[in-house]
Formats: sequence, structure tokens, C-alpha cells
Amino acid sequence: MSMTMTSPARLGQSGGMDEVPDPQVPEKARRRTYTARYKAQILAEYEACDREGKGALLRREGLYTSLISSWRDQRDKGALQALGRASGAEPANAEQKEAVRLRRENEKLTTELAKAREVIAIQGKLSALLDQLSTDSSKHRPER
Repeated sequence: MSMTMTSPARLGQSGGMDEVPDPQVPEKARRRTYTARYKAQILAEYEACDREGKGALLRREGLYTSLISSWRDQRDKGALQALGRASGAEPANAEQKEAVRLRRENEKLTTELAKAREVIAIQGKLSALLDQLSTDSSKHRPER
């Protein structure tokens, strides 16, 4: 009795050889986005379906019931305006953006000032050291 192994290919249901899918993960996953029109269409279609139809719709579109629930909440709270709004933090207004920019600039300037103070302190120490060395060398220099 001998055993044969199928390595990069496997038998399909039809008895033929099917290619094994590549196991590599894409470099960067991309988040799906949905337009307000798409959300409204899917909600209308979902609510018109029976239980089996709802499952088929979700599988066909690659959606989860949690998305349907959040879209329904968005629709109930603010119709198409809420459906079209991106999830996440609210966009900052102009004053908030300006405050963030000024904070960053302040941090940058504070860092530069600290560096400049260090350079000035080192220059002062170097100047004192050079002055001391020139004084010491003039004391030890034989007079001619």
C-alpha cells in the first residue's frame, strides 16, 4: 500500500487539480468606506428581506449585522447627513487646528532655545578655558 501526497495543489470537488491560494497577507489592509446612498440602499433592501434573504444579502455584500445596526441608528438620528458622516473623531474647527499648530511651533522653538542655551554655556566654558590656558602659557614662557 503506498500513500501519495498532494503538495502545492489539491483535488477539487470535480476531481481536477485546484491551485492553493497564496497565504501571504497584503502589505497594508484598507478599510472599506460606504457612501450614504449605498448605506440607504442596503438598509432598504435588508429591511424588505425575510430572515434567509437578510443572511444572503449580508454574505453577498460582505457586511455584518453590526454595520446594519449602526447604519440604522445613523439613519434614525439624522437621515442622510449622519449616513454620510465619517466615523471617528469630529473634524477640528479652524481655532482648534490653529491651537494645535501653535503648540507644535511652541514645542519646536522651546527645544531650539534649550539647544541654543547649551551652546552658549559651552562657548562660555571654552572661552574661560582658553583664557586660562593663555594665562598659564604666558607664565611659563621664558622671557627673551
